[in-house]
Amino acid sequence: MLTERHLEIFVALAEEEHFGTAAQRVGITQPPLSQGLRRLEALLGVRLFDRERGVSLTEEGTLLLPHARRALAALAELRETGAREHADGRRLQLGLAPEVPTNFAADVAASPVRAGEHTRIGVVTASTAVLLKDLAAGRLDIAVIRHPSVLHGLAAGRVILLPTWILAPAGSGDAGAAPLTSRLPVAVRPRAEAPAAHDLFVDTLAGRGHRVETVVVSDERAGLALVAAGQAVLVTADSTLTATEVERRTTTDPPLPLRLRVAWDPRRPGSEGTAETVRLIEEALTRMVAK
Repeated sequence: MLTERHLEIFVALAEEEHFGTAAQRVGITQPPLSQGLRRLEALLGVRLFDRERGVSLTEEGTLLLPHARRALAALAELRETGAREHADGRRLQLGLAPEVPTNFAADVAASPVRAGEHTRIGVVTASTAVLLKDLAAGRLDIAVIRHPSVLHGLAAGRVILLPTWILAPAGSGDAGAAPLTSRLPVAVRPRAEAPAAHDLFVDTLAGRGHRVETVVVSDERAGLALVAAGQAVLVTADSTLTATEVERRTTTDPPLPLRLRVAWDPRRPGSEGTAETVRLIEEALTRMVAK
């Protein structure tokens, strides 16, 4: 197998043109240097040096020397990059369900950094179903998902309830009332994104005797557009989501909190440290709810 030491021997001997000096430069004695050179020539299937008159490169050796130098430079850069990453701290890959409000998402992502747990963080937004797959595949370290969800061996912290509001077209009901009994359908995201959470939401409405009609939207902005157009109502945990001719009302009958959990894979190495980061994120969510 071609190794970095083989390349170091090749370059050192080409530049020093002396076995003893090249061995000192590489940090070995002359016999293993000669042995390493023979192995390299066998691996490449060419003679690299002409040993009859001192130590000089053959034509093949001259052609291959620049490639060896570039390979050594690339390996050195790889080590330097790895050292910088280590010095900067472990990178945390965090996933957030799109239902997490923007201000909550920002505070959640910043909480491990503020606590000194991580100095670099990557954040992605995806449906709960996708986040769970990425956790299991090792592409994410932690994810904030909707509850309930089927975890399939993943771990999750306590359920955190975020308050929600109903956005309805202006004048569609009594002031302060939650117009879920109106003729307008409720805008919801696709069921496949979080099947169990979606079913719980719909079942909660149906369990209180409400007529359950839904219209599927790609995201809350699309849902807000339907509300503004007088074609739907929207349940959201985002306190900043609004538009002209849209009224915000509390969800009291029935209460429809956004249920979130912080999930991770306990089977991965270093999961003990991950559990501590989960605690920090849960605390950040709890503080935001209390505000």
